[in-house]
Amino acid sequence: MFFRGSTNLNLDAKGRLSFPARYRERLAEICDGHLVVTVDLNKDPCLRIYPLPDWQEIEQKVMSAGSTKSMRIIQRFFVGQATECDLDGNGRILVPPTLREYAKLEKKAVLVGQGKGFELWSEEAWIEQNQALMEEDLEIPDVFGDLSL
Repeated sequence: MFFRGSTNLNLDAKGRLSFPARYRERLAEICDGHLVVTVDLNKDPCLRIYPLPDWQEIEQKVMSAGSTKSMRIIQRFFVGQATECDLDGNGRILVPPTLREYAKLEKKAVLVGQGKGFELWSEEAWIEQNQALMEEDLEIPDVFGDLSL
């Protein structure tokens, strides 16, 4: 079950984000509304949101990847910032202040489906990200060579 597409949303004054109705039923089925929000591992200015069972798999891989200095830094950054957030009766989650600050989330946001989870961007950062991608000369990986898009 994959999440795809992007949706413009607003955070309320308390930092709550209302999930689009099209995702709520699937989230209820796969994780009973239990989500985890954390920073982006690639240090993009966005948050990552995962259904709890998918997060547990990711967390296990990250925590068992070794204890080199680099891995401990990654573990502290990625797992250390992770916060469990449950959908309330209105389909909202409360994004913690520290994570809102990290992603520079104020009022306008964009929720982007990314397969098993989501990215949450400030609208301004999302627009900047897309503009930068359009200007960048990206090399298309070979895996796309056989796809007729």
